[in-house]
Amino acid sequence: MQKTKLLILVAAFTFFLVNLASAQVKDTVLKPADTSKIKLSKSLDTAARKPMTRKDSMKAKYVNPGKVAGRKAVFRSMIIPGWGQLYNMQLLNDGYGARAGKSQFFQKLYTGGKIVAIYGGITVLTMSYIESSKQYDLALTELQYRDSHGDQPDPNGPFGSRYSTTGITQRKDTYRRNKQIVLFSYGLVYFANIVDAYVAARLHFFNIDDNLSFKVMPSMINTNSIYGFNATPALKVSLTF
Repeated sequence: MQKTKLLILVAAFTFFLVNLASAQVKDTVLKPADTSKIKLSKSLDTAARKPMTRKDSMKAKYVNPGKVAGRKAVFRSMIIPGWGQLYNMQLLNDGYGARAGKSQFFQKLYTGGKIVAIYGGITVLTMSYIESSKQYDLALTELQYRDSHGDQPDPNGPFGSRYSTTGITQRKDTYRRNKQIVLFSYGLVYFANIVDAYVAARLHFFNIDDNLSFKVMPSMINTNSIYGFNATPALKVSLTF
C-alpha cells in the first residue's frame, strides 16, 4: 500500500517536473527574427544619418538660375546704376547661360553700350539741371530786385531793360519746370536701368539658340464650294524651335 502511494507520488512529481520543464523550454525558445524589418530600419537610420549633398538638395528643390541672376542684377542696379549691367557682362565672361561656349563679343559690346548710355544720360541730365538752376536763380534775383525797386531793372543784372517783368516771370517758370522734368527723368533712367538689368539677366538663361527660326510665306486659302473654286490670298507663318 505504501509502495502504491509512493509510486503515485513519484508519478505525480515526475509529471509536475515534466510540465515545468516543457513550460521553461517554451518560454526560452526565441522567435525567428524578421530580417526584412531589421534591414529596413537600418537603411532608414543610415539615410537619416547621411548628410544631404548639394546634388540631393538640388533634386529636392529646383532653383531657377535665371530668377536668381535677375534678383542679383536688380539688387546691384538699385545700389549703383549700371552695376547690374556689369553683373550681366560678368555672366557673359564666365560662360553661363544658354549660349555658353559661343561668341559673346557683340553681346558684351551691346551691354557696355547700355552702361555708357546710362551714365551719358545721367551726365546730360545733370548738366541740364545745373543750367536750369542757374537761369532760374538769375530770373528770381531779377524779379526780387524789381519788386523792391518799383519795377526797375537791375543795372548790374544780365537782363537790363530788354526783358519785361512778365517775360522774366515766364522765364523763371520755364526753368523751374525744366528742373522738375530733369528730376523726373532721373527717376525714369534709374527705373529703366533696373528693368533692363533684370530682363537681360533673365533672358541670359533662356534657351534661345540657332534652331529658332521664323518664316513668313505667301499662301492661298482654298474655299472650294459647290458653286466653284475660289482661292483667297493669305500669309503662312511658320515658327520652328
